[in-house]
Amino acid sequence: MRAIQIDRFGTPDVLGIVEVPQPEPNVGDVLIRTIATSINPVDDKTREGAIGDGTPPLPMMLGWELAGIVVDGGGSELRAGERVIAMSHQLDSGRGTWADLVALPAHAVAVAPQAISLVEAATLPLPGLTALQTLDWLAVSAGERLLIAGAAGAVGGLALQIARARGVEVDALVSRDAHVDFARDHGAGFVTTDHRALQDRSYDAVFDTFGAFATEAVVDHGRYASIATQAGPVPDLSARGVRTTINQVREDGAGLAELTKLVDGGYLRPRVHSTFGLHEVQAAHERFRQGGLAGKITVTF
Repeated sequence: MRAIQIDRFGTPDVLGIVEVPQPEPNVGDVLIRTIATSINPVDDKTREGAIGDGTPPLPMMLGWELAGIVVDGGGSELRAGERVIAMSHQLDSGRGTWADLVALPAHAVAVAPQAISLVEAATLPLPGLTALQTLDWLAVSAGERLLIAGAAGAVGGLALQIARARGVEVDALVSRDAHVDFARDHGAGFVTTDHRALQDRSYDAVFDTFGAFATEAVVDHGRYASIATQAGPVPDLSARGVRTTINQVREDGAGLAELTKLVDGGYLRPRVHSTFGLHEVQAAHERFRQGGLAGKITVTF
């Protein structure tokens, strides 16, 4: 079968399509035929060699997410022929998703949304779980006020929609004027590109996707979560009784099932910027690196 691997670190030209043996599922694994996947920042950093000691050994198959068709449910409730989505924590498990066939634990897989294509569904698992799990840690509930920094990005845009579906009042900090309409159209109340426009200590919780460190925006005894590991730890706010975290995504089939329900219920809309074929994977990565994306880059098998 075909897989996308790297045997050295570097620019997108290190990505190669190679023939590898079909995976041999472990007990409890689901065997999936991949229809589509997408590119995430972690894939770009891994390919470059920027992850460091946490990188699996070379040669390595990249990829954290997929949408596909079950070949063998492996004793789980999933049946052959079902459309599914899945996320693999590639850095921890070494199981990449960029291959014709992928074997993943059943707990990392869920039935795909029916309301969208599998190409669209392939954009959901990693950013969707990051958004969902971080919102769960923040424990924002209906009527509370949430600030999302980076509310037009892949994670922030999904977090905005999920929070609004939960009845949370959401304001947005975005990086460019071009992002203002997206945030407003998806339910944000106040939207700004200027940190100075945020009211000090007015939000019950802050979800920081890019290292904005808008710490003065959170109320005393509030919650502040960042996913921007590259920006370093959140400043210590314990003197104000504020709980803080750097959230790390985890495999979570139940969370994927919740995302599926939100999509099929009309509360969550994924965004595809452009789609490339498997043999265009180097071009797909080049386009990802250029930035300015209005959605995710997907790759079809």
